[in-house]
Amino acid sequence: MQKQPVETTLYSFSEHTPEPAERRDDERHLTLFRVGSLNIGDRRELCLIKNISAGGMMIRAYCPLTQDMRVSVELKRGEQISGRVSWIQDGSAGVEFDKRIDVVELLANSMDGPRPRMPRVEVRCIASIRLGAQVYGMRAHDISQGGLKVESNSSLPIGSEVVVAIPGLRPQPGVIRWREGSCYGITFSRLLALRELVDWLQSQRELLRAAG
Repeated sequence: MQKQPVETTLYSFSEHTPEPAERRDDERHLTLFRVGSLNIGDRRELCLIKNISAGGMMIRAYCPLTQDMRVSVELKRGEQISGRVSWIQDGSAGVEFDKRIDVVELLANSMDGPRPRMPRVEVRCIASIRLGAQVYGMRAHDISQGGLKVESNSSLPIGSEVVVAIPGLRPQPGVIRWREGSCYGITFSRLLALRELVDWLQSQRELLRAAG
């Protein structure tokens, strides 16, 4: 049985505000977006955070928004990020931040105290997926403590046990849980240690800065 893909809040190192996403079939995706507080003047509303980068975020708001409207979003108590609405489409909106934020620091700080699993983080690297005696090089799209999304033109069976190798991280055993087009979802057999993943993300951020 093919497991349903889960769509959660996606974090990115990009300095650009997230662009409007393609419409998805809700029956094929279980959505578990992070909830934030949207502040407009003296009003306080709830919103769902679909995508957040160093330069902005994509949200689903439950109140009217207009182009260039000034807003701030509170991700945790007392910590607000201010910006302006840069686009509105199909019930979602892009918010461009006034100042760039440190995504890794945001992730690390938001993990203090009792917490759910770490959200997905967009990555740009090659992952080696070993299935039996075969090794496949795949493009990694995002990673979390619990798994990885990769892309490949190879056909791999759902339910296969694999070992995932990513430069800078220890090899992780896992299982292919779902496929959508050329993308696969791999669930790790055990959660990555939070500190290990945050340290690796920090190294990836530095590599991106050096390449830029």
